[in-house]
Amino acid sequence: MDFIFTLIGATLRISTPILFAALGETIIERSGVLNLGIEGTMMMSAFTGFYAAQTTGSLFLGLTAAILTGIILNLLMGFLSVTLGLNQHVSGLGITLFATGLALFLFRQVYAGQQTPPSLPASFPQLSIFAGTALAPVFSQYTLTYVVLLCVPLVAWVLNRTAFGLRLRAVGESPEAADMAGINVYRMRYFALIIGGVFMGISGAFLSLAQLGAFSQGIINGRGWVAIAIVIFGNWSAFKVLGGALLFGALQALQLRLQAEGVALPYELLLALPYIITIIVLAITGRNASYPAALLKPYRREG
Repeated sequence: MDFIFTLIGATLRISTPILFAALGETIIERSGVLNLGIEGTMMMSAFTGFYAAQTTGSLFLGLTAAILTGIILNLLMGFLSVTLGLNQHVSGLGITLFATGLALFLFRQVYAGQQTPPSLPASFPQLSIFAGTALAPVFSQYTLTYVVLLCVPLVAWVLNRTAFGLRLRAVGESPEAADMAGINVYRMRYFALIIGGVFMGISGAFLSLAQLGAFSQGIINGRGWVAIAIVIFGNWSAFKVLGGALLFGALQALQLRLQAEGVALPYELLLALPYIITIIVLAITGRNASYPAALLKPYRREG
């Protein structure tokens, strides 16, 4: 049982940044915008959060800086794809390339010449609810992990049970009809991007301020792309997205445990295992995905 509980605990930790990013992307795509800038947004947020926390000594200021970074980059995505109506694929990829390159450039400029890699004096501590019991490995988690688990039903409720969620989904399905009903399509899409930016900023900050307590070139390691795949796998449903994030986290945790146990499989195969399974599952489930009807379609108000 110790193996199972430890694996579950690791799954929750590994799933946290992906789930934050995937929930943010779910909200954005429900409005009809595909944000491929998520990888770069997470990267830049991880850096700004780390830099702010390291220079001020405040994890709260670091988290705030990361959130603001996520919002700013998503507003840039909104300007390109919503206001100017540019291709969403190109806009998102451009933001990922720009933000990733900028984060690495600033990191080298700020910390060039240091003999030891920069790190935080302290990172977010873990909160153990059932300390001293068999369940301790499961519930010894960062506060942000508990927060993202609470966000899942909250996002589901907002999208499906509130007037805001109804307007957001209407904009993502038929912006013309939503406009005729008096809904400001542009405003709703910007709202979605801002909210998504908050989630993506926290996602990047979790890696540099909590899980790793440092910043490095490969800190995101494709998690943004995995988040996009999980949104499709989850059919734009918050609870199904949670299932996808946990599946990926479990596979990642399992391959780490297999490496620790010295399983006689190539190291590269174990590293690739979570991504291979994710692609297979996406290929199977993606055929029946119910895409928002207006996804990728820029809206221009006539007249």
